[in-house]
Amino acid sequence: MTLVEKILAAHADKREVSPGDFINVGVDLILANDITAPIAIKEFRRIGVGKVFDPKKIVIVADHFTPNKDIASAEQVKMVRDFCREQGITNFFDVGQMGIEHVLLPERGFVLPGEVTIGADSHTCTYGALGAFATGMGSTDIAAAMATGDIWMKVPPTIKFVYHGNLPKWVGGKDLILYTIGDIGVDGALYSVMEFGGEVVDAVSMDGRFTMANMAVEAGAKAGICRVDNRTQLYIKQKAERSYSVYEADGDAGYARVVEYDVSALEPQVALPHSPANVRPVSEVSGVEIDQVVIGSCTNGRLEDLRLAAQIMKGRKVHQSVRCIVIPGSQQVYLDALSERIIEVFIRAGAAVSTPTCGPCLGGHMGVLAAGEKCVATTNRNFVGRMGSPSSEVYLANPVVAAASAVAGRIASPEETK
Repeated sequence: MTLVEKILAAHADKREVSPGDFINVGVDLILANDITAPIAIKEFRRIGVGKVFDPKKIVIVADHFTPNKDIASAEQVKMVRDFCREQGITNFFDVGQMGIEHVLLPERGFVLPGEVTIGADSHTCTYGALGAFATGMGSTDIAAAMATGDIWMKVPPTIKFVYHGNLPKWVGGKDLILYTIGDIGVDGALYSVMEFGGEVVDAVSMDGRFTMANMAVEAGAKAGICRVDNRTQLYIKQKAERSYSVYEADGDAGYARVVEYDVSALEPQVALPHSPANVRPVSEVSGVEIDQVVIGSCTNGRLEDLRLAAQIMKGRKVHQSVRCIVIPGSQQVYLDALSERIIEVFIRAGAAVSTPTCGPCLGGHMGVLAAGEKCVATTNRNFVGRMGSPSSEVYLANPVVAAASAVAGRIASPEETK
């Protein structure tokens, strides 16, 4: 069996499972946010169950429209807040404690290797970087899971992606996943698991692996996953407050296919409008004038991302025609960036630094684009109207390219800022 098949078999109380099998799976953690939880709560009420199956296994994070942007978003969060109090759900993260959910949960040790985590958010697949099976589901499915502790699903096939070589400077996890999506397309891993491996992934930081797993869904994947190695174990050592199981794929595991890349000559990648698969090397896109840069999100709002961006922006100024918005992924990331004086770099450069929020990524608030505007973002989606006006354009890039573009006033490689 593959890594994911072993995790699912263990959680379905079966000796083995195969792609296509329909199984009932016990879940270790259920996640929802201020947009998706209200729908799940309404459906939970319709089921007629008085109490959630285990309040300790439910985490709700108010991160999309918070701090509340209007009355409607305030009412959404109030409903969630009241539900958590009623149900005894103590893992509710509100303004001041919350972070972007997919940054916060690994940071707090909520997800561990070998576990099954489901979330009412498509980027729940982020946690696969920890060697867990993590996937997004609809709010109705989440309501049923909150009542029963189980999900019903079809075992997905696994596609193995193997990356060879050595990563050039300024190239990281974001570039690997963009390059991969550009190669296989937005449906290239449809209802499959993307298993990432090879010596390059072994050398990628945990923050970079989170980025790769996060964007697996942009290729249509059910989940993304990395094997648990020493780097993973060191990451969770200070976070794990319960035991966990580490699974390894069998030597004769059956993969739907194996895709191999040599990335030694890879440039930073940019996804052009209006698809994460419309990918080009930065050298082919350099020169496109922009109006805004967003550095943050569940994809690239971690400390390493801010460090990289600050390396480019230190001692420089954001171009006068550009609005640069920097959003740390959590309060801890914010604190760490403060202590390292990274936040000072951004502010001195002329960037706006925000409390953690998903806001601009989904065109919610704090960075909505007007008609015709162009934005370079470290986020995960660039669909039509994703960040505002249907006639705006979003270019996806790594934090270094985003920072270089903010300084240059146009899409630029880091070398162009020297």
